[in-house]
Amino acid sequence: MNKVRVLIIDDSGVVRSVLKSALASHPSIEVVGAARDGVEGLQQIKALRPDVVTLDVEMPKMNGLELLDRVGGKIPVSFVMCSALTQAGAQTTFDALEKGAFDYVGKPERGGLAGNPAFRSELHEKILAAARAKGRIRHIRRQAVAPAGIRRLPPNRTRGWVVGIGASCGGTQALRTILPVFPSDFVPIVLTQHMPAQFTEPFAKRLDQLCAMHVCEAQDGMPLKPGTILLAPGSDHLRLVRTGLSLSVKLYNGPKVSGHRPSVDVMFDSLASVCGPRCVGVILTGMGRDGAAGIRALHGAGAPTIAQDEATSLVYGMPKEAVATGCVDRSVALSRIPYATSAALQDSQAAPAGSRG
Repeated sequence: MNKVRVLIIDDSGVVRSVLKSALASHPSIEVVGAARDGVEGLQQIKALRPDVVTLDVEMPKMNGLELLDRVGGKIPVSFVMCSALTQAGAQTTFDALEKGAFDYVGKPERGGLAGNPAFRSELHEKILAAARAKGRIRHIRRQAVAPAGIRRLPPNRTRGWVVGIGASCGGTQALRTILPVFPSDFVPIVLTQHMPAQFTEPFAKRLDQLCAMHVCEAQDGMPLKPGTILLAPGSDHLRLVRTGLSLSVKLYNGPKVSGHRPSVDVMFDSLASVCGPRCVGVILTGMGRDGAAGIRALHGAGAPTIAQDEATSLVYGMPKEAVATGCVDRSVALSRIPYATSAALQDSQAAPAGSRG
């Protein structure tokens, strides 16, 4: 098996050294070069033809976003951004993802991170996944761009239901595509997207600008209301709790579940327990298996379940694992997920709120 060829582009010598050391520890990855700015990086991309490029944003001569504009669609290569884990870093990272970057890792500011198992594992996983997606990324990104004049679903008349959506790698673009389709009075949506704690608030604000529904980062005790989408903070698990007839969110900073905090499994499990058959579970693109156990719990409670199909998933990991449980009712293309979700609300047999059915 050929090794994955990686080029590192970053103006920090410390970052280049950390990335090179961490990547060299994987037997299937080979670092073929390093560049200090976008101009030198562009030259090396053309000369070395790497499979994957790790890319900084703020660089002299040509920044990372400009390089993405120059390379996108012309050379078959995947980009993994090295992003500062700040709200400012989140904004530029989202810009890069919209321009076709595959995913991002936290920027290693300290040399000791090269030996950190969690950092190395995340870096290796994303580099290898980016290599597998090379050549498919821009096609899928084009499918995932919501048009300016998007057609929304008709007004919603369903009450007493909740929709839960889980996503990871590729989810930012997938959510930008499907969430604007829901009308302003749609049933409450709770959302878990694997993302650093510093990124969830600015991501929610970006989505809020696109959607008819109101999108915000969830806060502990926040009630669920029609027309509202609550995004789990990157630092906490999100569960639903019931007080009388009302539903609200409970946030807690517990151990990782299925390798993540927030975890899709945690959110789905609470939906199954609290809402029974009167909820819909949706699993989108992502690496790993988070959400599969939760899909099984939802199915067992009688709730409709939906997965994004392989053709439109940037990474067909989480949806594949969910489908493998035998508990996914429908696998559909990304663009059809809002319609499948709405149909599930209308077609499923009505049951009292909180019933396990």
